[in-house]
Amino acid sequence: MSVASYIPIAASGSYPIRGGNKVLPMVGAATFFSRLCDAVDSARHSVWITVAFWDRKFLFPEGRGSLLDVLSRAVARGVDVRLLIWRPNKEATHHPIMFGGTAEHMDMLRQSGTRVKMRWDRAIDRYCQHQKSWVVDAGFPSEAAFVGGANLTARSYERHHDVYLEVTGPSATDVHHNFVQRWNEASEREAEDGNWNCGGADQLPFPAVASAPRGASRVQVQRMLHADRYFDGHPTPDGRPFDAARGERSIAEQYVRAIDAARRSIYLENQAIPTMEIAAPLARALERGVDVVLLVPTKPEAYVFAARKDPSERSRFEGVELLGRYPNFLLAGIAGRDAGDPDPLYVHAKLMIVDDAWVTIGSCNLHAFSLNGHCEMNASIWDETVARDLLRRLVSRRVGEDAASLDDRAALGLYRRVGDDNRGRMARGEPLREGLAVALQPERYGLT
Repeated sequence: MSVASYIPIAASGSYPIRGGNKVLPMVGAATFFSRLCDAVDSARHSVWITVAFWDRKFLFPEGRGSLLDVLSRAVARGVDVRLLIWRPNKEATHHPIMFGGTAEHMDMLRQSGTRVKMRWDRAIDRYCQHQKSWVVDAGFPSEAAFVGGANLTARSYERHHDVYLEVTGPSATDVHHNFVQRWNEASEREAEDGNWNCGGADQLPFPAVASAPRGASRVQVQRMLHADRYFDGHPTPDGRPFDAARGERSIAEQYVRAIDAARRSIYLENQAIPTMEIAAPLARALERGVDVVLLVPTKPEAYVFAARKDPSERSRFEGVELLGRYPNFLLAGIAGRDAGDPDPLYVHAKLMIVDDAWVTIGSCNLHAFSLNGHCEMNASIWDETVARDLLRRLVSRRVGEDAASLDDRAALGLYRRVGDDNRGRMARGEPLREGLAVALQPERYGLT
């Protein structure tokens, strides 16, 4: 029996756990953006992408050009290229990197002459269509799917720490299924300005057969879907019909199940400190003696600082402060050049590794928006070799030395020692060890 078999799967979602997958976790924007370009350049049939944020100034590495440059080269070869893009409602907080299909955006598309097909899709109320997925050659032997959290922005490439996952094999079919479901029911498909290079009647068939095995990893694709946003419960191959209208919370379910099963160690990287829904299970794990390390942005976004000053937002910080009471918990950031660095490397990854046995990677943050309203996608992996290798790679980056020979608890112990050292340097006004872990104070997170 597999060591990871004690970590249960999410039971409430659209997609089954599938064996026979090959997975490749990719750390760092230069790595995964180059791989995405390679996949698009080698596509023979299709490239289908879900987009949350897209900065028109974004350029892929190695001189490959903009998103439209990369995709238009594929279109010129006869590849079916589609972008499914979030269109925010008026309740959402707007930002220049949103590409909601405004008149200005349409002018840009006309000037570009692009033949990429695009369709816009709204979320419910103030929430976001936050998935970031790519499916290349869906349903063909050359199929590859990608799941992660990085946005198509210049800052994502230059100043974010992020992780992406490539999946080939049967679970790629579920990423394919998700795109078809969302494309066919996109909210703006009948709107006058809701499509580009296609009409509202443009529909895709659901996959009929799961892709062939390509590796040894067991994977389950998981989602967060708001209720009453999608309605077609057409099952994925070898899956069961799913009541999409009721919504889906399989990512949140999986986080709790994996945390509750942990025996030795939990390592998390996330853009957000956890809500109590996730913090309470983490506290239970700490009570059992599990070591927990959570890497977050050293300098959070402005809304976090604002919330710290607002008494009505007190509950936002209760989870991380609860965890801070345990000696086997470490809240860490990435050290900048010095204590006053205005722009240290920003943690944007969304992942968790449990016991050198299980990993989840995707788009889902641990804040209330992702866990209660955003549309998200993660892939969870039951593979000890993958989990162990990824943890050592991530730890090695933050401790400044090779952690390959350490077990999981020793690796997290080294993480703590380096973080405490950088924290001490900060307190003494000494230069920090830039790029390495720095211990943060949970009770003061968002204050300084």
